[in-house]
Amino acid sequence: MILYALTIFTSAFLLFLVQPIMAKQILPWFGGSASVWTTCLVFFQFVLLFGYTYTDWTTRNLRSRKQVIVHIVLLVLSLATLPIIPDASWKPDGDDDPSFRILGLLLVTIGLPYFLLSTTGPLVQAWFARTFPAGTVYRLFALSNFASLLALLSYPFAVEPWVTTEQQSYGWTAGYVVFVVLCIAAAGYSLRSQSQFAPAKAAVDKVNTGPTPRVKDYVLWLLLSAMGSFMLLAVTNHITHDVASVPFLWILPLSLYLVTFILCFEGRGWYQRKIFLGPLLVIVGAMAWGLHADGGVMDIKEAIPLYLAGLFVTCMFFHGELANMKPAPRYLTTFYLMVSLGGALGGLIIGFVAPKLFNTYYEFGIGLVVTLLLAAYCARNMRVIVPVLALGVAGFTAYNVYQYIGMLSNDARVMARNFYGTLRVKDTDDEGVRRMMHGVIMHGEQYLKPAKRREPTTYYGASSGIGLAIAARASAPATMRVGVVGLGAGTLATYGRPGDVFRFYEINPEVIDLANKEFTFLADSRATIETVLGDARLNMEREAPQQYDVLAIDAFSSDSIPVHLITHEAMAVYLRHLKPDGVIAFHVTNRFLQLAPVVKRIAEGYQLHTALVVDDAEDNDLAKTDWMLVTRDNRILDRREIAGNASAVEQIPGLRLWTDSYNNLFKILK
Repeated sequence: MILYALTIFTSAFLLFLVQPIMAKQILPWFGGSASVWTTCLVFFQFVLLFGYTYTDWTTRNLRSRKQVIVHIVLLVLSLATLPIIPDASWKPDGDDDPSFRILGLLLVTIGLPYFLLSTTGPLVQAWFARTFPAGTVYRLFALSNFASLLALLSYPFAVEPWVTTEQQSYGWTAGYVVFVVLCIAAAGYSLRSQSQFAPAKAAVDKVNTGPTPRVKDYVLWLLLSAMGSFMLLAVTNHITHDVASVPFLWILPLSLYLVTFILCFEGRGWYQRKIFLGPLLVIVGAMAWGLHADGGVMDIKEAIPLYLAGLFVTCMFFHGELANMKPAPRYLTTFYLMVSLGGALGGLIIGFVAPKLFNTYYEFGIGLVVTLLLAAYCARNMRVIVPVLALGVAGFTAYNVYQYIGMLSNDARVMARNFYGTLRVKDTDDEGVRRMMHGVIMHGEQYLKPAKRREPTTYYGASSGIGLAIAARASAPATMRVGVVGLGAGTLATYGRPGDVFRFYEINPEVIDLANKEFTFLADSRATIETVLGDARLNMEREAPQQYDVLAIDAFSSDSIPVHLITHEAMAVYLRHLKPDGVIAFHVTNRFLQLAPVVKRIAEGYQLHTALVVDDAEDNDLAKTDWMLVTRDNRILDRREIAGNASAVEQIPGLRLWTDSYNNLFKILK
């Protein structure tokens, strides 16, 4: 029993630990987008499905001895794929679909080890059921989910702050070798115990007594597991994109999702339909109302608890109904196969289908309606009022979702969605401005009146750090070359003079399209405008030195910051493209993260001069901004207009130098 439990615990722990380890390594290559994590989840879910399929087929079609031999051979072969370090040849070119490149990278790097880890839960449970037919085999499923939750929570607190990404890969590799030894030992013990201490046929038959699953059962297993995965990703997308860009917020939904699996399959009856259906109807209706109320924007202190509580209750319903429908142990592997298939389909719909069908995150509202329809079906044998009430709340929910969808579309000139998220362009009649929004983050705005449309706005006013840096360089008679990482609406192009060159790096093709079609900053500029599609750092690594007078790094306003743009190695790339007396301007305005100390620490490593320019923008319509100016030539920072607005950088005790292999967002949380 201990050997089986330890093997399952180790496999589940490694199964979830490898996910953030791999995601962190490849996240910088694909722009730091939250969709990288979603794509990784889809990969993990589908490999899990293949693992469960393998387990089900081998359990039903191979004798125990042959199954064990095949599995041991695969375990030994998987060691040849270690360590799990992605090859740099998978870095994107800038014009291809990142999703398929990410899937290919993961398949080559961790495909076989992850596949074998994914087989362990159902396979070892099947071995356990053969060895101990009277044991409570489904409690091992709860144990595996507990191990997964422990891995998820330990990574940001116990691993990431202290260990470099390379060390994480080697540490995980060592853990995988331990797992291989445990799994081989469990396989050998299972085979030996079945032959030497074969349980009585009567005992096996007693435990396996149970009806053969019907087609209806398979469909419900599929739907319930799919909706759990669907709502996990839908709620995560909604709260991180449309409610608040808070770092690490995605950890909470995934933790709650795993907790519901633990509670529902632990075996002590935590889920009871008659208790959970009432709260389910109330919380789903409240979430639907929350979408529609206040223009879809609730206060963060109300919205996050509401949607997280709603996710917990809905997943308790999905997974509780699954646990109530679990079959006799002889059908265990088939049950897990359907649960895995449902999880993969739910992730596929959110990660790949929805971005193609919808121009914003409509799937959350759709999921609420489907949840209530499933509740009405599951309650069909209860008192008539219960399913009728569920259908009534479903109608209320559908109405609010419809109003929410109409509100979004009526308020927007353009709505677009792709791998990098959703964009919305809207006009505000009361202020006479046009805004580009990425979730709750504003990417730029422009005055609509012809007399004011060339004025710099938001974060880029003349008194901002970037405004002062450009003015300092523009005071020279020569023309300027300005590089900008992050296009937005193209506001900085307003500073362009005849003969100047402004080169914008932008990873999202939709942003380039909207900046050209919906805003006139680029078209009105007197400078020559160049746009480069793809990750800025990767493009700069391939380019010849650009000799920039000013290089603006403007990509850190949200929670999913592209960390690879603010490391020791990234600074070396920027300096290669900078003139000896040029300025690098880091836009470090962020509600949740202290980025200025990170930049200062990196600059000190190159013996560069820095100045933090804080613009409160009290007497105008501009946004409050923080820009960190970095240069080799201190004379620029000594200019009166810059030195007079420079502020001290707050020190963070124990802050380590950020590199491509180490960063710690927890350390810089405000």
